[in-house]
Amino acid sequence: MSVVAPAAERQHAGQRLYWAVADCWTIVRRDLTHLAKQPSIVAWQLGFPLVSVLLFVYVFGSAMEVGEGVDYKSYAMPGMFAMTMAFGFMNTAVAVAVDKERGVTDRFRSMPMAPSAVVTGRGVSDLLHAALDLAVLAAIALAIGWRSDGGLLSTVWAFVLLLLLRFALIWAGVLLGLLARNQESAGNLFAVAFPFGMVSSVFTPPSAMPDWLGTLAMWNPVSATANAVRELYGNPLPGGGSWIEEHAELMAVVWPLALTAVFLPLAVRRFQHLGR
Repeated sequence: MSVVAPAAERQHAGQRLYWAVADCWTIVRRDLTHLAKQPSIVAWQLGFPLVSVLLFVYVFGSAMEVGEGVDYKSYAMPGMFAMTMAFGFMNTAVAVAVDKERGVTDRFRSMPMAPSAVVTGRGVSDLLHAALDLAVLAAIALAIGWRSDGGLLSTVWAFVLLLLLRFALIWAGVLLGLLARNQESAGNLFAVAFPFGMVSSVFTPPSAMPDWLGTLAMWNPVSATANAVRELYGNPLPGGGSWIEEHAELMAVVWPLALTAVFLPLAVRRFQHLGR
């Protein structure tokens, strides 16, 4: 009896894991299919990086100085990569709020499926879409003359860190989407995302800012990722000399792990308590 019971428990746990993965993949396919049937959304999300590059690199960049003899393009593009990944949580929040408002989330909760599948499926599908956004932005960067001088492995690791930041913020987007009253409220999150992305080292070194603002910018998770990928790409660094800037690669891992540890359980808990 003591041998059969643990075996049955292992089999039951294996079945739960199988259906959790299978249901997650079902949600992923649903989200990607739904996105593919809305070409206007796809066009906007793929066009946003192009507009951002033209605006910040060519319009504002002509007046930016980040160091003597430093090409602003090589400084700004890694920051653009990080900012695009950071701003993506708004898309997640809006998509979750739309499903909740239209009753789709309630229908999922009433079905015999793994409770975690809706949340994890959204996370996986958004991460796949973020990889596409990053690929488009990288192609644009290469087209305008940006290059990575850090070698193949360093370049690949830099893109992994960018996706790690996006992965962490997905759960913040899921939580905010579940907390939002409707789609309009979720859309207003741009007011939160804008300073989160802009008060950072994305476009200008924190050392060039007022002391209090520079401190906020240096400790922004977006800055850690932006500075880490700059170092890995062999692009110009802010050069402030602070501890957080000198350990950017470490913090580009620590920040996303900390954000995931906070927001993922909260998002799952909020989903489980919807309607109560």
